[in-house]
Amino acid sequence: MRTYLVVMDETEEAKQALRFASLRAHKTGGSVHILALVPQQTFNAFGGVQATIEQEARERAEVMANSAAGNIFGEMGKMPTIAVRPGPPADVIRKYIEEHGNIAALVLATSAEGGSGPLVTHFAGHAGQLPCPLYLVPGGLSRDQIDALA
Repeated sequence: MRTYLVVMDETEEAKQALRFASLRAHKTGGSVHILALVPQQTFNAFGGVQATIEQEARERAEVMANSAAGNIFGEMGKMPTIAVRPGPPADVIRKYIEEHGNIAALVLATSAEGGSGPLVTHFAGHAGQLPCPLYLVPGGLSRDQIDALA
């Protein structure tokens, strides 16, 4: 079965990538995995404060991923697999792909305004080292264009 991996955050690009991946999965009898990344903390607070900050970041990522999954379930009738992981984004994504040998493609979307985000830049530059194709959904596409493309 084809499994499309989408990295979910609060950006419009992530929503576009998820829509494309969900439609492709629906049309090919595949599935979608949503990977929500927990941002790394750039400072160290006192133990209890640091743990609270990290827990809140994890909870925000879980809520965002579950909300996105619920929207996809409502439209496509199939619930995506959700994972929430902390750590350096590129490393977490690579490890997730390695752990799930059935990932058919990593789906990311580019920014509509130009400059690509750090994940697009990183994986586009290292696409040849991935064990699966990298799909880049242009950020300037409308919902109808994404639907037609998928």
